[in-house]
Amino acid sequence: MRDRNLIQIGTMEVRFVIDEDQSNGSIVIFEFTAPPKGRVPAAHFHRDVDEVIYCLSGTMTTTLDGVKHELKPGNSLFIPHGYVHLHENLHNETARALVTMTPGLIGRRYFEEIALVINVHGKPDIEHIKEVMLLYGLIPA
Repeated sequence: MRDRNLIQIGTMEVRFVIDEDQSNGSIVIFEFTAPPKGRVPAAHFHRDVDEVIYCLSGTMTTTLDGVKHELKPGNSLFIPHGYVHLHENLHNETARALVTMTPGLIGRRYFEEIALVINVHGKPDIEHIKEVMLLYGLIPA
């Protein structure tokens, strides 16, 4: 049976705890799993959404406004809207983090749409990825 809360995007997994429908768009919370040496997603900023990343296991490297932050279990980082950031797992073990976004404008629908563009045979269409990102207020940097 398919887990409705789990979305696979390439080698990354997103498992929703609270999606935009459950919160009437006020908040989105999901567990984010990145494989060893995984970089996801591309550097970007959110037009309207603040983000908090809280490391659950492994080490997640989040670059915020040009500064790398090595997040280990129990560490968190606030990412205000408008600040360029990206998440990477530069290490040899899987990294897991809990991500909160408010307001909940970047939720399940965004990740389902981006998965359709990424999870293709061959190379994903970069321009289509950018279109989906922009539709949800993620601005590629």
